[in-house]
Amino acid sequence: MRYWPNVERLKSQRAIVGIFLFISSSVLRKIIHIDMDAFFASVEQRDFPELRGKAVAVGGGGNRGVVAAASYEARKFGVRSAMPSVIAQRKCPHLIFVKHRFDVYRSTSLIIRSIFKEYTDLVEPLSLDEAYLDVTENKKQMLSATHIAQEIKQRIYDQTNLVASAGVSFNKFLAKIASDYDKPDGLYVITPEEAENFIEQLSINKFFGIGKKTEERMRKMGIFKGKDLKKMSKEGLKQRFGKAGNHYYNICRAVDNRSVIPFREAKSIGAENTFGSDVATIIDVKEKLDPIIGKVSDRLEKRNRKGKTVTLKIKYSNFDQVTRSKTLLKPLSSAQELREIIFELLEQESLNTSVRLLGVSVSNFEKEIIIPQMTLGF
Repeated sequence: MRYWPNVERLKSQRAIVGIFLFISSSVLRKIIHIDMDAFFASVEQRDFPELRGKAVAVGGGGNRGVVAAASYEARKFGVRSAMPSVIAQRKCPHLIFVKHRFDVYRSTSLIIRSIFKEYTDLVEPLSLDEAYLDVTENKKQMLSATHIAQEIKQRIYDQTNLVASAGVSFNKFLAKIASDYDKPDGLYVITPEEAENFIEQLSINKFFGIGKKTEERMRKMGIFKGKDLKKMSKEGLKQRFGKAGNHYYNICRAVDNRSVIPFREAKSIGAENTFGSDVATIIDVKEKLDPIIGKVSDRLEKRNRKGKTVTLKIKYSNFDQVTRSKTLLKPLSSAQELREIIFELLEQESLNTSVRLLGVSVSNFEKEIIIPQMTLGF
């Protein structure tokens, strides 16, 4: 048997590794984005037949309420989530408000996630009603991501009697857009061959991650579609939009290298409360803050998390909203320290207008040392 000299063997190994990396990088991923259609409202219509086919809003009615979710029958009238209930009722006078049942939504979401897990462990939930799945390599060894998406949609309907939309593509950005393209009960696929032309013709308001304010700025710059955004240089976008400019430069070229992350750790822990009547004085505001601070402190303790950034959120009666934050050198040590910092942030506000909502959150957590579990590559 002939043995190669060490130098020649090293060159050969490098060549093999190089070929492997080239092949690996050239293999396109198969990403599915599943989004339940009008999830909260659909669960209510499923469980209460008298609501089916009617305009339904999940949330609090009356002068102080906010819409958490709206059925498609309500959306036809312009009712949207996060809309004040008064405005929603004005847009749709026959709107039916129902109180949320988060325990039912969570239990239903767990059934849906168990279906995902039958196909892949690479599941990244974004909320109770949507998730990314990487099915490039899947447990059922199915070659077509489209067929997997079809199966999952049918399985969800069979087990929950609810309808989902699915988007299929080779990265998360396109899969997310695709799932919203043909709602409700949609299944849309964007192939690598179609991606460039699809994005060039896509209206800028359809780009996931571009909000209303950014859209307005772009339209003033003459950017109305993906093809307009593509004409901008990377440096030009970064000058106008900061770090996000780099992201905009990539997505209009169908570039999104984010992986599907199975376990997404919460970046902040918080709580908030919308009051039945406006709070007018500093004394009343502090009184309302105490139980919110206590709830946040309890959640931090239960999850064994310690953070260095404290944020106070205030929404006034005219719906103006402000946030005040403070970052400490060391993580919070007690509920009392959290209370002192929140009250310190509160002192920065003049409170000339009465308050309708208060929120408290803690972020910038200290990193935990996690020892990864080793797995064999065969």
